[in-house]
Amino acid sequence: MALATDPAPTTRTRLGGRWIDDWRPEDPEFWESTGKPIARRNLWFSVFSEHIGFSIWSLWSVMVLFLGPAYVAAGTFTGEPPEVAAQKFLLTALPTALGAFVRLPYTFAVATFGGRNWTIVSASLLLVPTVATALVLEPGVSYGTLLAVACLAGVGGGNFASSMANINAFYPEREKGWALGLNAGGGNLGVPVIQLVGLLVLATAGAEHPRIVLLVYVPFIVAAAVGAALLMDNLSTTSNQPRALRDATREKHTWVMSFLYIGTFGSFIGFSFAFGQVLTNQFSDSFATPLAAASLTWLGPLLGSLIRPVGGKLADRFGGARITAGNFVAMAVGALVVLAASRLESLPLFVVGFVLLFVLSGLGNGSTYKMIPAIFRVQAMDAVAAGEDSAVADRRALRMSGALIGIAGAVGAFGGVLVNLAFRQSFLTTGTGDAAYLVFVGFYVVCTAVTWAVYLRPGARVRV
Repeated sequence: MALATDPAPTTRTRLGGRWIDDWRPEDPEFWESTGKPIARRNLWFSVFSEHIGFSIWSLWSVMVLFLGPAYVAAGTFTGEPPEVAAQKFLLTALPTALGAFVRLPYTFAVATFGGRNWTIVSASLLLVPTVATALVLEPGVSYGTLLAVACLAGVGGGNFASSMANINAFYPEREKGWALGLNAGGGNLGVPVIQLVGLLVLATAGAEHPRIVLLVYVPFIVAAAVGAALLMDNLSTTSNQPRALRDATREKHTWVMSFLYIGTFGSFIGFSFAFGQVLTNQFSDSFATPLAAASLTWLGPLLGSLIRPVGGKLADRFGGARITAGNFVAMAVGALVVLAASRLESLPLFVVGFVLLFVLSGLGNGSTYKMIPAIFRVQAMDAVAAGEDSAVADRRALRMSGALIGIAGAVGAFGGVLVNLAFRQSFLTTGTGDAAYLVFVGFYVVCTAVTWAVYLRPGARVRV
């Protein structure tokens, strides 16, 4: 589909589907008359697809709650309780790792295949882990088979990267913050939603019927793929930019921001995957059944998802680095609260501390993502002051921001792997999560120091 013939259509090979050749969101007249309704239609279906992707990515945070004594008795899990706990934490770490790994290729798939076309593919791929899990999940299945199908769920983690890259191309600069915030928040909500579905199944059908969760999601996956095919569009104006990725890897701020994003998004997704298991292992007397644990696991991810846009708004008003640094201080305090609750064996305090960590990680997600374009905006202003053409400086800033967002999203997601591995090792060696909580405190302190040293200290070259 082409809205006009004025701009020369892209010369790259098209793979079919609905294409728009003339896309000028920065033109107010074009935007109001033509662009806005098309962009919103694509945004809503992008949010839906990404939401389902996050749900499937976090599938095993729910499935492990169904893997109770029957699976131990049948030989799926072996060893003493701490060893069984360690095996379950690995089941949640693997999809986190694959999801982080595929985020970079997913980012550039939009430019290669088109946003609509890739959304169809990425949504359809969600059927693979869903159906595979439904086929093998029963007592007696080998642990290696569970590891393999759990790893497949990682494809859902890539949907965030391609969805953000796609929607970024549809909206004008003045509305990108709102559109990307809505897209990210709507996607993140997939985590608590699937946990609520799991809670509903546990409360009604019982722990013997995990396949119901999977069957619930199959029609939604199909709807996401079919909806993308019928109602989304490809933009010819998107183009693959391998040089941007190469240039971004040479930029020190890429690695600083990726490190900070490990602390925010890595914490959010890692805690989302691990919280249910931590509860059942740390307070086994209070959470003797999967239903009891599932009744609380959804709360933290829900609040963390909903508050993400607030972090961005606070960063707009007070500065991204200030909000991020203060947020890491608060996260260190939150981890200390969890540690104290663990040692005091206080369940109410433990839940309060963990929910606080979820909320703060969501807040930090918003503030760190707001820092990325601000960093390159400062660099562009410095370049213009030195005599560079403003249009050239602005294009470079946008190009570098997009590449950094893709890299930070991929690296940050590996933080979720580290969280689950930290819990795994802590429970394996000490029988509690205390060692992991101490590691988290130390890491958040380091993140605070890095934020201050690079962006807040007197004389910092880039203050954002």
